[in-house]
Amino acid sequence: MSAEKKKDLLDEADRLREGGRPEEARERLLALTAEYPDDAEVAYRTAWIHDVLGLESEAVPYYERALANPELPAEDRRGALLGLGSTYRVLGRYGQGVETLRRGVEEFPEDGAMRAFLAMALFNTGEHDEAMRLLLELTAATSQDPYVQQYRRAIEHYAKDLHETV
Repeated sequence: MSAEKKKDLLDEADRLREGGRPEEARERLLALTAEYPDDAEVAYRTAWIHDVLGLESEAVPYYERALANPELPAEDRRGALLGLGSTYRVLGRYGQGVETLRRGVEEFPEDGAMRAFLAMALFNTGEHDEAMRLLLELTAATSQDPYVQQYRRAIEHYAKDLHETV
């Protein structure tokens, strides 16, 4: 199968998913996976459709396969790290979630969603101080709320050590 045909089939799977037919998209992607078992983009899209359908356990090996491939484009890598980390967390595999999301934050420090999902996973591992710090820093940096911005410096200061008193 040509690269153009593969792209057409991936686009078709996207249209099916966006059109409210995710099961059909999954069937197409599973067929593509059988034909292209080492293709990073196919693996990533297959993982994603499993997540969309609530089949998190089935998504994991596809995310792992996609991330193991150095040819995975950066934007897909970002999505795969977030997806896999979040999926690990949902499955109760909190340590793996934290590890994966930390890697995502290191590689994509500008991604606020990655930091939010990392905070959730940290909460699940009992690392409440770090989780709260991440969320406060994210809030201070991204909130458009004028009152949050009015107190941004204080929020950022206290985020470093919520136990600080005078």
